[in-house]
Amino acid sequence: MLENYFPVLVFALVGLAIGALPIVIGRVLGPNRPDAEKISAYECGFEAFEDARMQFDVRYYLIAIIFILFDLEIAFLFPWAAIFKEIASTPEVRFFGFVEMLVFIGILVVGYVYAWAKGALDWE
Repeated sequence: MLENYFPVLVFALVGLAIGALPIVIGRVLGPNRPDAEKISAYECGFEAFEDARMQFDVRYYLIAIIFILFDLEIAFLFPWAAIFKEIASTPEVRFFGFVEMLVFIGILVVGYVYAWAKGALDWE
């Protein structure tokens, strides 16, 4: 019974070794020259130890959200690209598949142009 789980154990051990080995090699062979700037916390481009009620520029987060939106659209393009040969080889679906992706990309372009026109992508 346990011999059935042996490949799972080997897979888990190899996965842990692949994950841990570069960390250990970097710790052993890498230089260790810490200074105050290197060991300070860095979050979102702001000083770590300032007043929590300070005003900050929201454009940083707006750019991040726009990046996430356009990054997620790639997740919808991959399945279409994966079956593109099937779409192109089937006459009934060929035109519909092409128009479907044109509409999707068109909506994304309209959103991008809108964000650009509103100044969401400008960084001063």
